[in-house]
Amino acid sequence: MASYGVDTRPAAAAAGGGGAGAGAAGEGALSFLSRGLREDLRLIRARAGELETFLTAPVPEPELLARLRRAYSSSAGTTRLDLSAIGKAFGTGVVGRGSRGARWGWEEVQEAEEWEPIRMVKARLREMERRRQWQATDMLHKVKLSLKSMSFVPEASEEVPPLDLGELLAYFLKQSGPLFDQLGIKRDVCDKLVESLCSKRKDHLAYNSFPASEPSAFSNDNAGDELDLRIASVVQSTGHNYEGGFWNDGHKYETADKRHVAIVTTASLPWMTGTAVNPLFRAAYLAKSSKQDVTLVVPWLCKSDQELVYPNSMTFSSPQEQEAYMRSWLEERVGFKTDFKISFYPGKFQKERRSIIPAGDTSQFIPSKEADIAILEEPEHLNWYHHGKRWTDKFNHVVGVVHTNYLEYIKREKNGVIQAFFVKHINNLVARAYCHKVLRLSGATQDLPKSMICNVHGVNPKFLEVGERIAAERESGQHSFSKGAYFLGKMVWAKGYRELIDLYAKHKSDLEGIKLDIYGNGEDSHEVQSAAMKLNLNLNFHKGRDHADDSLHGYKVFINPSISDVLCTATAEALAMGKFVVCADHPSNDFFRSFPNCLTYKTSEDFVAKVKEAMARDPQPLTPEQRYNLSWEAATQRFMEHSELDKVLSSSNRDCTTSTSGCGKSGDNKMEKSASLPNMSDMVDGGLAFAHYCFTGNELLRLSTGAIPGTLNYNKQHSLDLHLLPPQVQNPVYGW
Repeated sequence: MASYGVDTRPAAAAAGGGGAGAGAAGEGALSFLSRGLREDLRLIRARAGELETFLTAPVPEPELLARLRRAYSSSAGTTRLDLSAIGKAFGTGVVGRGSRGARWGWEEVQEAEEWEPIRMVKARLREMERRRQWQATDMLHKVKLSLKSMSFVPEASEEVPPLDLGELLAYFLKQSGPLFDQLGIKRDVCDKLVESLCSKRKDHLAYNSFPASEPSAFSNDNAGDELDLRIASVVQSTGHNYEGGFWNDGHKYETADKRHVAIVTTASLPWMTGTAVNPLFRAAYLAKSSKQDVTLVVPWLCKSDQELVYPNSMTFSSPQEQEAYMRSWLEERVGFKTDFKISFYPGKFQKERRSIIPAGDTSQFIPSKEADIAILEEPEHLNWYHHGKRWTDKFNHVVGVVHTNYLEYIKREKNGVIQAFFVKHINNLVARAYCHKVLRLSGATQDLPKSMICNVHGVNPKFLEVGERIAAERESGQHSFSKGAYFLGKMVWAKGYRELIDLYAKHKSDLEGIKLDIYGNGEDSHEVQSAAMKLNLNLNFHKGRDHADDSLHGYKVFINPSISDVLCTATAEALAMGKFVVCADHPSNDFFRSFPNCLTYKTSEDFVAKVKEAMARDPQPLTPEQRYNLSWEAATQRFMEHSELDKVLSSSNRDCTTSTSGCGKSGDNKMEKSASLPNMSDMVDGGLAFAHYCFTGNELLRLSTGAIPGTLNYNKQHSLDLHLLPPQVQNPVYGW
């Protein structure tokens, strides 16, 4: 082992040696020691290179130090160097006791103290310590923020004061509107209470959370809007963001770049009823636009039901055959090639109500990739027994079109008042839970939530062509109207036959010279004709026929005393052909009042006077504007506007199309009513939909309310006709 500057010779030899021999021996010993020191320092530098490699390697710090200690312990060799010895040696600065060796060793130690790896180790350790302290501080900060965000107490703000008890009560009353509707409490009462509570703080700063220089977007007399803005500003100041409710899944199905409209109705041709004809025209005219694809979804009946519903015992063996018939009938009347898809869902015919009830979940027959916009023709009828996906959850925008005044029909039945009471509330539930917008054809329908009155129906273009031809004949001096008065409609008492017979019986002598021809078929045909014969009325009955039939063009006056219709299609068709129309002063006829050839009456005496007036003179030709108002082009334009479909189709953000609370606008700094607060109205709607889903899922409850047995799911014949999975596969029963 090398000795660092220590003389190991025996004393005698050291004393006896002298001169050149002793000097040579001393120089050799020092040379040997110097070589040993240089070799040791070379090894130290080599280990230092290894140390630098370890320091730059991406390994955890504790493992790094352990690897360094093991490396130096295992590779010491003859020098037996380790980190502790190096640290001690460089810390004390003592290498040897010999004067020359000590001076030389001290110079080497000074050089070793400046090693870069040692300084890197120390700097790395200090960095690790600072990082641990920062991580601990950051974690504590995050915990504080989390606890702060979970706090239910909003932060006090000088700009947005907290809500007081009156405001909370007013907001609760405002959001409880759906519940009051179900209880039969008028919405005006709720609005007055809200206005009274809000008026106490109307001049308070809380109702104007904007800077004084910036006017509020809701600075009007509507207390409800001011309250909504107030609530939104307070909630926004807390940083809370509402992510969705319990009843909705918050997910809208993605659709293709081109928008898709699905029109779902309750009847189909060849049944000549309003819900079969008008949706067919609506699909054709909506499809003329290149903005959207259109699918008409109609019920498919098994052959046994087809024989009961379709005229002249007409039947179809396949959906493709019925689709071909529908397209042929439509294109013959509109005069252009239709470009929309026709799809079928299983349905069953109910004899007692003379209506088709869907079998199973109708929404499942519309693919998710096409579930963008839904138009529900007769939404209450479609959803009375609907047990499936909620329409507003599956579709981005849902519009209901009310065709029928069901309450008027039900009141005429046995125990009709009681039945009408329950049907009224079920219809309210359906409108609230399954639609975003509801369009009522006239004021004769039930006043449903989310609804407005607008006639979105037009007339067959063939009738307008007849009117133009008759006007041209009259201008040339020809006498176009060679016949008197007529009435056309399905022969059931509810379609105005009761009112017609009563009027003619009461004023039999006054109307003696005016013969009335009646065209129609129906369940009450025998009873209606028997009653007219018993009273010896001047009424002639004929079999039903199409209103566009040539044999009807020569009549001058169309009489329609019905008050059960919502918007009589036959009345619009008669006006389009340039005839007089005598009808009751009733909300169902409000749309027709603007036409000069429409004569309305309020009393039976007035009825006689209007009939005689119409028989005494010729009707006025329709102006171009009046003809346009009766057309399907105008009806489609009204539908697009009042259903907000034009805004939906032009919107690039589909998630914003149906939100009742609105969407933010880019570049607009003004606060809007946002979805940052749970909407109690949406929660109530979701709760009603869930309750309805549970109720309609029980077969016993369905039957007790008049449902057709077996309509909870489609049957085997439906699966064969429509190529569907068998019912037991589509809805398996587990555990049996």
